[in-house]
Amino acid sequence: MAREQLCKLFVGGLSFETVEGNLRNHFEQWGKLTDCVVVQDTITRRPRGFGFVTYSSPSEADAAMAARPHVLDGRTVDLKRAVPREDSNKPGFNMKVKKIFVGGIKENLGENDLQSYFSDYGMIEKVDVICDRETGKKRGFAFVYFDDHDSVDKAVIQKYHMINGYRCEVKKGLSKEEMQSGTRPRGRAGNFSQRNGRSNGNFGNAAGYGGGGSYYNDRGNRGDVYGGYGDGG
Repeated sequence: MAREQLCKLFVGGLSFETVEGNLRNHFEQWGKLTDCVVVQDTITRRPRGFGFVTYSSPSEADAAMAARPHVLDGRTVDLKRAVPREDSNKPGFNMKVKKIFVGGIKENLGENDLQSYFSDYGMIEKVDVICDRETGKKRGFAFVYFDDHDSVDKAVIQKYHMINGYRCEVKKGLSKEEMQSGTRPRGRAGNFSQRNGRSNGNFGNAAGYGGGGSYYNDRGNRGDVYGGYGDGG
């Protein structure tokens, strides 16, 4: 499932004049498409301003993401990774962030280990392993900062990562305020369950790209709770 998700991209902000042929012709410049759809209202049959393209490989989807911004039929479109329907209602799922929360950090997992592992997902700006200010002991979680929100979206598609033999949980790194502001989908697309009368597989609503997050207070104070992680160990 993770590979399929990495191949599938959400295209938002489409012109209502954009048809599937235009969408396909544009995105085929970066690879072979196995699916392409401009989502329509099931009753009126009018375009809803968004669609999906699915590439035959993650590397082709990566190439399309690297070519942002995309202009199609005179409009700059919003291109993001599509996420499963079950994740689309998580707080913060529609937010663009450049930081991930990594839970399950053990004492012998350091910043260099995280830097090495997550560099496969994109350019890393900083790794911050949170420690208790009084004891210096690791509190069981860390934050990794990327230079692009797509690196975050790719990392959170796979919720659990094995890093040096340890199972670590990865979520979007969202502040409490971002979690609260990102609980409702925005934009004209809204929710959908079908595309042009056909099922859209296991992918959720139009704003359902990105992934859920874990709110945090990154002062590192004792007693704060970070996505269910307390003191490390």
